[in-house]
Amino acid sequence: MDAADDRRRISSRIRTVGEDFATERENLAPLPVEGFDPGLMLNPMVDRSAMITVRMARYSVPARFIHRRVRVSLRASEVVVFDGRLQIARHPRVITRGGQSVNLDHYLEVLKGKPGALPGSTALAQARESGAFTPAHEAFWANARRRLGDAVGTRELIDVLLLHRAMAADEVEAGLLAAVSVGAVSADVVAVEARLHTTRAAPTGASSDRHPVAQRSDGERRDVDTKRSRKVVSLTERLLLDPAAVIAGLPPDTRPLPSMEKYQQLLGRRTGTDHHPDPMSPYESGAPR
Repeated sequence: MDAADDRRRISSRIRTVGEDFATERENLAPLPVEGFDPGLMLNPMVDRSAMITVRMARYSVPARFIHRRVRVSLRASEVVVFDGRLQIARHPRVITRGGQSVNLDHYLEVLKGKPGALPGSTALAQARESGAFTPAHEAFWANARRRLGDAVGTRELIDVLLLHRAMAADEVEAGLLAAVSVGAVSADVVAVEARLHTTRAAPTGASSDRHPVAQRSDGERRDVDTKRSRKVVSLTERLLLDPAAVIAGLPPDTRPLPSMEKYQQLLGRRTGTDHHPDPMSPYESGAPR
């Protein structure tokens, strides 16, 4: 909206609003140190559906704030919800009377206890409509429900959705695609692959301009590409096929087995005639019977 306004021209002026502002910016006073909230402050109550009503429209907040009063900043294009000074939700402003904006992330803890409510929920429908729930999520969910059952498979999906709170969307999607490609239905596999995607994408010191590295040959580049293409290894399947396989690229353990001789000496060998007096027994201490 701001970008469109910057391109606007007033009457028949040659320069746009953004160009005029760039010229006048040097003559303006600096922004204040403390931020100024341009929104209208309201204090609605969160209902039992984790929703608040603001000007005939409803917005979701995290489920843990049910039956609590929150602070809302109603702005021209968005609605920001606070608990004290902590921002807990942000929605684009709904201009339709009776409309609602629902964030699937706000209900994940509730849905994990009631996974059967997810398929027909409004939160899921809006997540699909907005593109937040991608085809990668759909494929993982379908595989998980087919192999683990509806309830357990849906809980695995919810665990994947919880990863979005700590990871970027493209990282989680890369983890989902890697898991789906090998038929894995565990949120742990998705998390591991998402972190691997982040590690591969992050620039290292050796690849920076300050540390030039030697160029790889075509054969070395093919080997690197082959290794990167191996996204997920099923440890269970690999052990069943080859119990002696080297897992995770570790070399075989050639160390000798530890000796237990010293520990055997501590045990001693008891016989039926051995007698070990108990110093805590009154009969062994000479007390009368």
